[in-house]
Amino acid sequence: MANAAVPLCVDLDGTLTRTDVLLEGFLVLLKQRPWAIFLCIAWMLRGKAYLKEQIAQRVTIDVGLLPYNTQLVDYLRDERSSGRPLYLCTASNQRFADQVASHFGMFEGVFASNGERNLLGRTKAKELVDRFGDGGFDYCGDALADVPVWRQARRAIVVGDRHIAAAARKVNDAIIFFENRRRFLPLVLKEMRVHQWVKNLLIFVPLLTAHRFTDVHSIVASLIAFASFSLCASSVYLVNDMLDLDADRRHERKRSRPFASGNLSLSFGIVLASVLLVGSAGLAAFLPLQFAAVLVAYFATTVAYSFNLKRIALVDVFTLSCLYTVRVVAGGAATGIFLSYWLSLFCVPIFLSLAMVKRYVELDSIRRTGKMKAAGRGYITQDMSILRSFGTASAYLAVLVLALYLNSPELKLLYRHPKALWVMFALTLFWVSRIWMIAFRGQMHDDPIVFAFKDKVSCAVIGLCATTMLLAI
Repeated sequence: MANAAVPLCVDLDGTLTRTDVLLEGFLVLLKQRPWAIFLCIAWMLRGKAYLKEQIAQRVTIDVGLLPYNTQLVDYLRDERSSGRPLYLCTASNQRFADQVASHFGMFEGVFASNGERNLLGRTKAKELVDRFGDGGFDYCGDALADVPVWRQARRAIVVGDRHIAAAARKVNDAIIFFENRRRFLPLVLKEMRVHQWVKNLLIFVPLLTAHRFTDVHSIVASLIAFASFSLCASSVYLVNDMLDLDADRRHERKRSRPFASGNLSLSFGIVLASVLLVGSAGLAAFLPLQFAAVLVAYFATTVAYSFNLKRIALVDVFTLSCLYTVRVVAGGAATGIFLSYWLSLFCVPIFLSLAMVKRYVELDSIRRTGKMKAAGRGYITQDMSILRSFGTASAYLAVLVLALYLNSPELKLLYRHPKALWVMFALTLFWVSRIWMIAFRGQMHDDPIVFAFKDKVSCAVIGLCATTMLLAI
């Protein structure tokens, strides 16, 4: 039989697209109605096909934004231009499959799951044999579940890794292989945002301000707290990115994130987020209960932020400010160091200013692309001027709090040479002014605290402030 006359049947999840449509729909539903997770459990008890049907009836996915396998799409278009009939054959629900087929406009028909039948494995193989005959079609898939289909196909077209290709060769000698080459570990580290762990260095602030940096017990406790917070933060980053796929794919820079681009699977992300959270809790068990309480509060707040708070203007930056501040509180809870009111009064406005820098930079990036509104946020580009005003005011309020502290009686109890700390006042005033100037010029491309540890001038300021404190003791 001529190749052009043989129907080519193409799987959707992991093959035509690099993602899983069921999990995408589940995450959209979870973001809209978190309590729906209990409904999903009940639906799953009635079968996976029923679960897919119920999710498909309740959510909308923009199929135009899904991460498609461009190499395979080009191959399919070439086959279609030669007159070959193409069919989309997927275990995804019929509604989503029809939308994808309509998006491409090159499929003769669609085979998909409905509320009673899950079109997977042997069920899919039987469906295609009934329609085209044994060996009367070519099939393109990506998973071990496709082995029964490849066994009945004339030719197996494999998308994925060599392990899957080897499984396909055992049942079908005629193979076309599209290998997905991915550097797995760098993708995992990128998605975990390991570079963002520098923000957790704030845990060591109480250690420094209380002059306990030579106490081995306190240092060890702070290190464990740092590791616990880092794992917890990475877990939340994963959850946030999985819930924010649509907005990230509309963002010029965030569309390259591993989940948004489909380079890491959502199922792996769910497992990894769970493992990281368990690891964080395990480390917290070595610290006082107060630290565990702070960690739970941090996790709950970040989850609330991911689900809803980040979409509310101003509430989001106040929440970010709290999430920065809670790291300092966690450092105190881990070591048993009491946080002074002065430190708390300084942290809140300085971190509020940095949170507004973060949002201002995002809006500036959006404005430069010609857009008016931030996807998934409660801001428009016209808000930039008011954010700049609020942010600079908060920064100078923090500097004012520092100045008042330097004139307080408490200072003389901790420092023998308190006047030396006025150098730190001048450095802080310079630093916050410079941060906002860089943001205004569009030269900041990261979280401001992460930027501070990458920027040479900021690192010099931090070093000089630390030196000043040591000389003043």
